[in-house]
Amino acid sequence: MADSPSHVAALGQGVPSAPAPRHLADPRPRRRLPGAAAGDSPRAGAGRVRPGAKMAAKGSHSHVKLEAEIERCRAEGQWGRLRHLAQQLRPPRKAKAARGAQDAEDHGSMLLAEALLEECLKENFAKLKDSIPLSEKSEPKLGEAKQYLTNILSRGKLRPKYMTEAMLILGKLHYVEGCYRDAISMYAKAGLDDVSAKDEPLYMLRLITEAFVIKGLSLERSTNSIASRARLCEREEEVMACFERACVIAQVYLQELEKTLNNTHSRSIKGSNVTYSEFELSYFLEAALQSAYVTQLKKGNIVKGMRSLREILRTVETKATQTFKMTAAKQLAQVLLHSLSEECYWSPLSDPLPEFMNKEYQSYVSNHLCRRPEMYSEENVYCPQDNVEEALLLLLISESMANRDAVISRAPEQQDDRAVSLQDASAVYDLLSITLGRRGQYVMLSECLERAMKFAFGEFHLWYQLALSMVACGKSAYAVSVLKECAKLRPTDPTVPLLAAKVCIGSLHWLEEGEHFAKMVIDLGEDAGESLAKGYLALGLTYSLQATDASLKGTQDELNKKALQTLERARDLAPDDHQIILYLSLQLALVRQISDAIDHLQEALQLCKDDMNSLHLLALLFSAQKHYQHALDVINMAVVEYPESFSLLFTKVKLEWIHKGPEEALVTCRHMLRTWQMVYNVLQHSGSEKGSSVTETPVIKKHNGLHLTLPDAHDTDSDVLIKPAAIVGFGKLSESVNSY
Repeated sequence: MADSPSHVAALGQGVPSAPAPRHLADPRPRRRLPGAAAGDSPRAGAGRVRPGAKMAAKGSHSHVKLEAEIERCRAEGQWGRLRHLAQQLRPPRKAKAARGAQDAEDHGSMLLAEALLEECLKENFAKLKDSIPLSEKSEPKLGEAKQYLTNILSRGKLRPKYMTEAMLILGKLHYVEGCYRDAISMYAKAGLDDVSAKDEPLYMLRLITEAFVIKGLSLERSTNSIASRARLCEREEEVMACFERACVIAQVYLQELEKTLNNTHSRSIKGSNVTYSEFELSYFLEAALQSAYVTQLKKGNIVKGMRSLREILRTVETKATQTFKMTAAKQLAQVLLHSLSEECYWSPLSDPLPEFMNKEYQSYVSNHLCRRPEMYSEENVYCPQDNVEEALLLLLISESMANRDAVISRAPEQQDDRAVSLQDASAVYDLLSITLGRRGQYVMLSECLERAMKFAFGEFHLWYQLALSMVACGKSAYAVSVLKECAKLRPTDPTVPLLAAKVCIGSLHWLEEGEHFAKMVIDLGEDAGESLAKGYLALGLTYSLQATDASLKGTQDELNKKALQTLERARDLAPDDHQIILYLSLQLALVRQISDAIDHLQEALQLCKDDMNSLHLLALLFSAQKHYQHALDVINMAVVEYPESFSLLFTKVKLEWIHKGPEEALVTCRHMLRTWQMVYNVLQHSGSEKGSSVTETPVIKKHNGLHLTLPDAHDTDSDVLIKPAAIVGFGKLSESVNSY
């Protein structure tokens, strides 16, 4: 029976083995493998890994891990950590003579140069934005990076892949130095136009993006030396090609970077301390995203610029592009509102009109780029029907983003961020005011502006916009409260209390508050400028209305006297203001000084011959003197100028009834009814014809609608004048036609 291996081993432990023949002996000292017995033969350990091989594998794994970490830092822009890793990659001095050491040395130097350059650019962001060249003398990091790159390229020992990267980095360095021709030359040597973005790592996408935008900017700054117009056109096309390629690759890079960082964060990889929300766009990445559409719009290429903006907004959003997309949305809204009429509009999912398509649209993005950014699906999407609606949708999205990202902290260290946030939000709300104002949607505008109050502390502009929107939508009491805050923010601005006085006197009939605001304007004295006369006018109207409300004859006489004196003071301050003279005439008429009122009114008509209110008052004054034919002549003259004014037609009916009989008055009444029906049908048709979700709400003026009283506070010919006194006064005169 054969001995088992265990028995053989046991027997062999006490018997020394015979020495091997000399010619078969291994000259190398034998090493005992871990876990092997002293008598084990080499054949017994043939399946185990030798320690040397294990160390080599460990070193190879460490090198691969270092390379991966370097790629990640270059993609994420962790330049401080990249400098540390680049130092690890460079071989020690003793090993520099070894084979491949020079390649590792140059590779480490290239990474170090890139990190130094990027840190220098981050420190000089403002200079880059203002196109101020950087100097080696003032920027040591720039000089050190240039020295590294120059030495690398002069030796030429790097592998072709890394040599291309070094050229791209050096091209960027030439640009920031202001050496635009050198930058273009370096990109030509690197073969930038033939570089493909397919299957490239993230950091390479960033390098290619920046290279294309820098090349475009360098070409743009080098056009002054071109004399030939044909060559200049070629250069402009080349610039646009660079910008469009840069924009496409930049969006691909940012989308892929977000995926990578989100995956890294979810796995909690050690050493990954950057989340995508912390990633900041560099100057050249911002330029890559914006340069294409900005250049097209500057040259007046509205179709191309709008297409570029719409494509950018349709790409899948990343956190790093949220602020940029808000800027792009505002820019597109401005183009839609300012440069495109409703007749020339085309929806985002359709082609431009044929006359625009005749202007050849050429995309300069080469097919060899292969990779395209991810786009949102076009299925089941809402498509705007006109330019105002598209602009409104863009601005409402921007307003939501501005509110979400608003910096509301009052901490001193966040002052700059707060200023930028406020500036962005103010621009959005200004555009919303224009857009919603076109459709008469003042209620929606006031709601939007109310949301802005959380970061509008101490900001007069937003408060005043809110007040104006509330006045426009009829929230008069709220408007007065907001105007009080505006007056605190700008106590020397006379327009604020003047507007508050107008609202108090007109819409609310808060005469005491109106008097208070009018006196605020007067108290400013000469500092109120031209508004001082309007302040006296507002105070005079307040006294006149208070006299109307007074029940005691003595109080009425006293208030009427004060009103007359105040209005005369207003006329002395502004003798050429026909509206102040009109109200002075009205006050004279109310106190039964008809002749003086007519004299002043004729003076007002010399200043403004076709003023409807002056003509109307003159007709009433003639009727008060029993001069009915003169009154009818004046009314007919006014009706020719203002055929849809129901207040004029109503006065005409009363005069015809008194002077010519009821038959002619009935003819005018029938004409009034036909006019009313026509105006009403037009308004109904214009409201129903709009298929837009934001229907246009026409502002109906009282003297053109169903209200048979005279002018109100919404007249377009008056910026801050108050008209309610005219309503009361003209009504009293109209009622007293038969009493004189």
